[in-house]
Amino acid sequence: MKTHEEYMELALEEARKAEEIDEVPVGCIIVCDGEVISRGHNLKEQLNQAYAHAEMMAIQKAAEVKGNWCLNDCDLYVTLEPCMMCTGIINLSRIRTVYYGTQDPKGGCLETVIDLKKINRLNHYPNIVGNILQKECSEILTNYFRKKREIIKEKKQKNKANIQ
Repeated sequence: MKTHEEYMELALEEARKAEEIDEVPVGCIIVCDGEVISRGHNLKEQLNQAYAHAEMMAIQKAAEVKGNWCLNDCDLYVTLEPCMMCTGIINLSRIRTVYYGTQDPKGGCLETVIDLKKINRLNHYPNIVGNILQKECSEILTNYFRKKREIIKEKKQKNKANIQ
């Protein structure tokens, strides 16, 4: 069986796949009985679908592999703390434990923006373990958005030069 860091490295591999196709680099894997049963990365731009987050892609594949929507014997590893939508599907699919790499200060709905443990009306609560390979998971996102900002800045400078 792999360590949590080794599983998170597999999720980072998925994040790199997303980055290669100019998607926000978030990756996810689902583990059942020590085996990776599904993988996913962001495909929102590729599929032109708002729901095509890494977690959604991996959960959909895991349900197909298991032949069941209920994934209560599965653990999910994701490089970024899940958003509200993904937290919802994690709960609905009864994921046992969520391991995430870095917090999302703008949209994280496990512990950061919303603290799932403080909502006392849900019928399922996954275990939550954060900050696994936090530095690596944070850096891939920071570098991606830095490059995006540089491209935008260059375009603005070119447009400004063309106007003059």
